[in-house]
Amino acid sequence: MPRPGLIFFSDLDGTLLDHHSYDWTPAAPALERLRRHRLPLVLNSSKTAPEIRALRRELGNEDPFIVENGAAVVIPADYFEPGPEQTLNMDCSRSRVLAVLRELRLQGFSFTGFSDLSVTELSRVTGLDEAGAALALDRSGTEPLMWQGTGRDLETFRAALAEAGLNLVEGGRFLHVMGLFDKADGMRYLMSLYARARPGPTLLSIALGDSPNDLPMLAGADLAVVISGVNSDAVELPDGHAVMRSVELGPAGWNQCVQDILSRYDYD
Repeated sequence: MPRPGLIFFSDLDGTLLDHHSYDWTPAAPALERLRRHRLPLVLNSSKTAPEIRALRRELGNEDPFIVENGAAVVIPADYFEPGPEQTLNMDCSRSRVLAVLRELRLQGFSFTGFSDLSVTELSRVTGLDEAGAALALDRSGTEPLMWQGTGRDLETFRAALAEAGLNLVEGGRFLHVMGLFDKADGMRYLMSLYARARPGPTLLSIALGDSPNDLPMLAGADLAVVISGVNSDAVELPDGHAVMRSVELGPAGWNQCVQDILSRYDYD
C-alpha cells in the first residue's frame, strides 16, 4: 500500500518558534527531513506577510503560506501552475477593523493595539528587533491588542465585536481582532489545490499549534499536533479526533513530533 502524501501546516510563535527568543533551530533536523522528502510545510500564523516572507528566507521554505490568522493565503509563483504569485484575501480589511475598534474605545473599553504603538514601543513589547517590529506593523486584515480592562468587560467587548461582524481570538501572546475567518479556511483551500495538483496517494493534513487561535486549524486537520507551551492546556480537541501532544516546548517539541510522524508513515 503506498504511503500517504503529508501536507504540514504550522503555527509559528510558541510552536515552530520559541515563545521568548523566536529561535527555530531546535527544529532544524525535522525541517531538513521535510525538505529531503519534498513534503510541503505551510506556515500558518498571526504574523504578517512581510514577517513570514523574512522567516521563509531563513528556513529556505518555498511553499504557500497563510498570514494574519487566515486573513490571506499567498501562493508562490509557478507553484501549482505557471504564473505569478497569487494572494487570496479573506473577508474584511484592517481599516474596517480599526474603525470598529475606535468606536469601541469611545464607548470606554480599555486596550492597546499594535496601531497605537511606534516601532520602538512594539519592539519592547514583543522582544522583536526594530526591523522585525516594523514588519509586524505592516498588517492587512487584523489587529493584535493587549487587553487592559476586566474579564467581565472583555466578554462585553467580545460581544460588541461579534455584533459588528468581527471575531476576537486568543493567540499565544495577544488577542487578535479579525473578520469572520480563521486559520482553517486557508488550510482547506490549500488542501483542495494540493489534491488537484497531486492525484494519486491519499493526502493527509497535519496541523501543529500551541494556543486557542490554532484550534480551528487543528480540528480541521487529519492529525492535530499540540505543542506544549504557555496556552497549550487550553487547546481541547473534539472527542475522537486524532491528536498528538508534545512533551517538550516549542521548536524542540515540534522537531520530535514531526520526526515521529515521518517515521510512522515511512519517510525515513
